[in-house]
Amino acid sequence: MTVTIVGAQLGDEGKGGIVDLYGDHADVVARYQGGDNAGHTVVLDGDEYKLSLVPSGAVRGKTGVLGNGVVINPRTLFDEIDALKERGLDPDVRVARRAHVIMPYHRLLDGIEEEAKSDSDLDAGTTGRGIGPTYEDKVGRRGIRIGDLLDHEVLRERLEYVVPQKRAIYEDVYGKTAGEEFDVEALFEEYSAIGDRIRSAEMDVNAGEFLAEHLHDGDNVMLEGAQGTSLDIDHGIYPFVTSSNPTAGYAATGTGLGVTDVGRGEVIGIVKAYLSRVGTGPLPTELDGELAEYIREEGGEYGTVTGRPRRVGWLDLPMLRHAARASGFTGIAINHLDVIAGLDEVKVGHAYELDGDTIETMPATTERWGDCDPVYRTFDGWPEVDWDEIAAEGYDALPAAAQEYVEYVETEVGVPAYALSIGPGREQSIVRTNPFA
Repeated sequence: MTVTIVGAQLGDEGKGGIVDLYGDHADVVARYQGGDNAGHTVVLDGDEYKLSLVPSGAVRGKTGVLGNGVVINPRTLFDEIDALKERGLDPDVRVARRAHVIMPYHRLLDGIEEEAKSDSDLDAGTTGRGIGPTYEDKVGRRGIRIGDLLDHEVLRERLEYVVPQKRAIYEDVYGKTAGEEFDVEALFEEYSAIGDRIRSAEMDVNAGEFLAEHLHDGDNVMLEGAQGTSLDIDHGIYPFVTSSNPTAGYAATGTGLGVTDVGRGEVIGIVKAYLSRVGTGPLPTELDGELAEYIREEGGEYGTVTGRPRRVGWLDLPMLRHAARASGFTGIAINHLDVIAGLDEVKVGHAYELDGDTIETMPATTERWGDCDPVYRTFDGWPEVDWDEIAAEGYDALPAAAQEYVEYVETEVGVPAYALSIGPGREQSIVRTNPFA
């Protein structure tokens, strides 16, 4: 069966921890979109592993697949694989032949284009990893795919077509001097060698066929999304979004599995008990001052990839209702309940006021979302407790106020909370439902 993991907010919800939590029951973990702009942290035996491209399950010996919907920076991929090997692990990572490759010129153009937009309202706060330009080339039918790296003749043909275009943009539009990032011969030498390494390691797969065979054999496949629903290119707060679709529908498109394979499985929305994000754009429940700083420090709210301090806010229920509808959640996991412990009261944005009306889901345009004022519900806070003891005893041991908070979210989103995290380690979790069972 399949279990699809979807960020329900603005990224940074702790998806990697939930993949790790259920990872023992999965045979294969496949990423279906995004690239090395997605940071996820896994804690294993007290050791912390910060990854941006290798699927989370690879740390625990699961086969990891980067699907055709992922854009892959081979430099990052092999840096992460080599770093894991140096720490005594032997990750089994496969890459889809149809996946597009982030080239050095994509990263340069990403940075310079974002710099050009920095004084406008169109600044999306990208990570500068070349994600957007790579997806642009994919849609523009001028991209380079993993399969192209395996065929030197095809690779040279692709480079000779696209590199002069990129060099012209860099030099003629932005007035910069092009270097090796725009040199066909230098790129051909490096990326043909990368293709040789992929082939010799037998990493390349036809992802859809590979995953379908595992399902046919009765294996459990976990499909892992990056970022979050409100960063979805179609369903998010455009233009302050990523360049792909984190929502569950893309789990099929981005892996080559059928929508019925995804639809017959579980779809779990990952929710942080408050709200956080890196980047610009509206945020109706945003906090500032001492309270924001307290949550930021308690939650370690700094980007895994960028290191930038994240903006924080109260939980936004209209955002969660929107996410649940867009992906068809069968359950949720709520992370970081421990981070907001110790507060006298906890608020939730239950609805919005917009033009004198009360609405319970997000407007279709970002501009209208920015016009929304949150309608709050206030809950009693819960105390700091021995979270290890709570995890050992289970849900009923949670402080009553925390239980009330969880049950409110379940009711409003319309699905049960399968798991609750109350600390950074996998053992600091309350598992109420195993989706693979």
